Amino acid sequence: MNWYEKLNKYFPVEEMKSKEHMEMLLKEKGDVYYKDEGPYHVMMYAEFDTFIFIDYVYVSAKSRGQGIGHKLIEKLKQRNKPIILEVEPVDYEDTDTEKRLHFYQREGFTHAQSIGYNRRSLATNEETPMEILYWSPNEDSEDAIYEKMKKMYEDIHTYKDEEIYGKSYQPVEEVLSYDEGRESDNIFESLREPEKA
Repeated sequence: MNWYEKLNKYFPVEEMKSKEHMEMLLKEKGDVYYKDEGPYHVMMYAEFDTFIFIDYVYVSAKSRGQGIGHKLIEKLKQRNKPIILEVEPVDYEDTDTEKRLHFYQREGFTHAQSIGYNRRSLATNEETPMEILYWSPNEDSEDAIYEKMKKMYEDIHTYKDEEIYGKSYQPVEEVLSYDEGRESDNIFESLREPEKA
């Protein structure tokens, strides 16, 4: 299986970019968009001057528990910039969403409760609400994280969208919102205790 097939099998269709989109980012935005790949992992991320955005992380089920995910995150943390990523809200039917959240909680990520994020998938035409997690070496405010997310959305998610998909994603103002009074529970507090293996 190539790197794209691995991601495609693991991530829901509404969260996936097309292979063409990702290859175009790697080629045309190669100074910003990167692929870190090994026999048991694929990580796609964008590194800007002031932050890093993790687009996708896949670690093979065969190698889970070997600390691969931790090493990947550590490598990014050493660059000393905020790291931002999107996660699905917890779905108790899908244990992977919980496992992912436990992982990011262990890695010291914070839930940006003031940032609303809801975009329509071009693949399914359904709205996909996501939550934003971030890790910051300098205690960036959620407002600063929001500004970084807007840049990422415009530079990466919607890059040449019309050319690639034949239609555009929604403008950033429709997708991202910042509201300090947003009624959002801390996503980590809703996690159940991990079952002892």
